[in-house]
Amino acid sequence: MSKFKIPVQTVHSGILQENAVMLGDKSMKKLKIPAHGTIQLTFGSFRQEVTVIPVPKSDILRVSEGLARRLGLRQRLALNVSYSSGSRILRLGPIIGVLVSRDHPDQPDRLFGPITMFCRELTNACHAQGAYVYFFTPEALETHSTSIQGWVYDEGWRKLSLPIADVINNRLTTRKMENKPSVQHFLADVKSRYGTHFFNEKFLDKTEVFEALAQDATLQRYLPESHALKGFAILKKMCGTYNSVFLKPVRGSLGKGILRISKDESGSYRLLSTTPMGTRKQTYPSLAKLFQSVAPKMKTTRYQIQQGLPLLELGRRPVDFRALVQKNGTGKWGVTSIVARTAGSNHFVSNLARGGTLSTAREAIAKSSLPSGVKENTQVLLPRAALAIARGVETYIPAHFGELGIDLALDQSGRIWLLEVNSKPSKNDNTPLNDQKIRPSVKQMILYCRYLAGL
Repeated sequence: MSKFKIPVQTVHSGILQENAVMLGDKSMKKLKIPAHGTIQLTFGSFRQEVTVIPVPKSDILRVSEGLARRLGLRQRLALNVSYSSGSRILRLGPIIGVLVSRDHPDQPDRLFGPITMFCRELTNACHAQGAYVYFFTPEALETHSTSIQGWVYDEGWRKLSLPIADVINNRLTTRKMENKPSVQHFLADVKSRYGTHFFNEKFLDKTEVFEALAQDATLQRYLPESHALKGFAILKKMCGTYNSVFLKPVRGSLGKGILRISKDESGSYRLLSTTPMGTRKQTYPSLAKLFQSVAPKMKTTRYQIQQGLPLLELGRRPVDFRALVQKNGTGKWGVTSIVARTAGSNHFVSNLARGGTLSTAREAIAKSSLPSGVKENTQVLLPRAALAIARGVETYIPAHFGELGIDLALDQSGRIWLLEVNSKPSKNDNTPLNDQKIRPSVKQMILYCRYLAGL
């Protein structure tokens, strides 16, 4: 089956009927399409029988205005094309749909809030790779239809009626939205009806991840001891074993709600909690008193208790590492980037939302107090650990993931530990849009979508 990129152009409906397309004879030969025969044109969920009219000395696919409207095409652009002679199907695309939490039509420059520039960048990258992308919200799923209302960028954001995508990337930011019956019904429906691929289909709970990975003997070396916090007994046991422990909301993100407990030389217990203003410190004469103050939180929030680690520090600030691990154009996991995150002053977590700063992993490791041999080894072992953990998540958690944010830590001896796995790595606008430069992470995502769609 031949696959390549072809310019698609709209022509006046008076020149071309809706059930016919014009195709350059060079392209017809490449694709092995018989002249004047009828074939089925598909674009995402769109299907239509069309007659192919050959055009000499041309490499353009021309469609009528009416057909272009039904396809959701408004501009001249190039799309990947493939033809199967056995099924007589001419496919265009792929169409990639991105399911986002909300839109703000009254703010065209910030239509999707902090991920607007990412959406523009993804559009530019799709144009370069012959794919077509649109963005839609859960509100678009309230009415059941064979098409969907989605946003496309064409010298400004426009809302169009579009075919169901070949591949959908879930960028919903809350579990509440993800679990809406309309969302779950839509996803089940398009998977069964159109064979739509849907990736990053669910949030991950911290306890779920650690329990799943613990099944693999080769991954246990990366896992700090960790349990669901069900009462005082497990807190007492963990505090008796380790100098410090962390209590992390099972469904938390951005470092919110994390508690750190440690014992003073005097025998009293110190509780550190994250707040937007910095770290709040409280001291209790006994662990039982401390538990009494934490217990009310446990009524509304499930916590995971985790072994505290003597983290690598830069300037007395703890450092951890975020690895972005993505599926590539052959469906295999690869490490796209690893960045170091150094905690802000007066904070014990490194999240950027809590004043943390970014640097390359290489820079952070070079500035650290690790022995030189360990530093070199770590550069190799960090991506290896991230890849092994991504494969473990895929093996032991029954869901489809195409990219994962994997948070790793180094202790002061250079040992690698897993802190957290995030199935919705941040796409917030933290870099200015440069139309000439598309980040490797965005290119990789499209390559994976093309792999899934077979285009």
